Parts: sequence; structure tokens; C-alpha cells
Amino acid sequence: MARRFKHLDTLIICFVVVLMISNLVAQKIVAVGPFRLSGAQLLFPITYIFGDIFTEVYGYAASRRAIWTGFLSSALLAVMGNLIVALPPAPEFQHQAAFQIVFYTVPRIIVASLIAYWVGEFANAFVMAKVKLITRGRMLWLRTIGSTAVGQLIDTVVVIVIAFAGTMSTGEMIRLMYSGYIGKVLYEVLATPVTYLVVNGLKRSEGLDIFDESTDFNPFHTGEADDKG
Repeated sequence: MARRFKHLDTLIICFVVVLMISNLVAQKIVAVGPFRLSGAQLLFPITYIFGDIFTEVYGYAASRRAIWTGFLSSALLAVMGNLIVALPPAPEFQHQAAFQIVFYTVPRIIVASLIAYWVGEFANAFVMAKVKLITRGRMLWLRTIGSTAVGQLIDTVVVIVIAFAGTMSTGEMIRLMYSGYIGKVLYEVLATPVTYLVVNGLKRSEGLDIFDESTDFNPFHTGEADDKG
């Protein structure tokens, strides 16, 4: 029988909500002094913090479940958003242009975002779980920052290459990768104290600290949670 957790389902719901909102607010550009950030850049890095918490507290299998839930939810949002935008608006509906700005996404961007999310999140979870074994559960900061550095690097490179290859120069793509990546990793560094508080609180509440010693790390594994606490 699969083990029941007190908070995992709620955390996965929160994770998916943050992911969905980051997709919807991506078009908004925010001015922070001389910097310009999209709404997604302010929210999306939080999904990696969730990923660290899932893997650290509940193990890789739970993180895998959350990643797939987020992936399928994002795909459904993208498909339904584009479908509804494509349907002819009623004559009295005066907001088609605004609706399209929020819910329409170029198919190439959808594919890039979904693939980048999938590979980046799984890389993050894998590194997090493996480094926990290597460090024997010590130095949580090393795991959270290190796994995010790897996952966000893969995510950033994949999304920009798939989305913009052939439409901008290599130099321009590298500048986009660099600026986006540095910001995401700094986000994780600054959030480390909060991550510590949440992880330690969940471990006490759930009464567990899972080490993925015999876990099947296949992203497509569909069995019950195979971690050992």
C-alpha cells in the first residue's frame, strides 16, 4: 500500500497553481530599476524550489509525480488556451485582442517551454536526490543550489534554442541564456533560508527523511512510490 502523506497533495496543487500562473503572466514585462523581467521570471523559479522540497522531503518518486502533473497541466492550458482564442468571438465580445494576448502562445514556444520544463525539472530532482546520498543528508544548501544550477541551466538552454534558433543570432541567444540563468540561480540562493524552514518543518510534521537509495530514476516509471525513508 502506498504511504499516505499529510501535505504532499496540497503542495503539488500549490506547485501546479504557481506553474499555471507563471504561464499566464509571462507576457507582462516588469521594470525593476534598470532591469526588465517577464512575469514568468518572477514566478517560475519558485517551481524549482518546490521541486527541491518534493525531492528532499518526499523523495524522487514524489517529485516525479509532481513534475508529470505540472507537465500535463501546462500542456492542457496551452492547448485549451489556443483553442478558445481560435474560436470566433461573439459580436458583443469586445476583448478578443486582450484575450489573445493572455491565452495565445505560438506553438513553437509551447513546445520549447514544455520540453525545457520537463528536462529541467527532472534534472533538478535527479541531482538533488543523488547529492543527498553523496552528502548523507548534510549541506542542504549545496543540494538546493547545485540542483537548481543544473536544472535551470538545462531549462534555459533548451527553451531558448528550441524557441529562437534560426530567428536570432547565436550571440543574442547566449545573452538571453546568460541573463535569464543568472537571475534564476540567484533567486534560489536568496530563497535558501525559506527552503530550510519549509523542509525542516515538513520533515518534522511528516516524520520522515527519505533517501533515494533504491529508487528507480526512470522519469517514465509508473509504479507506486519506491523510496525508503
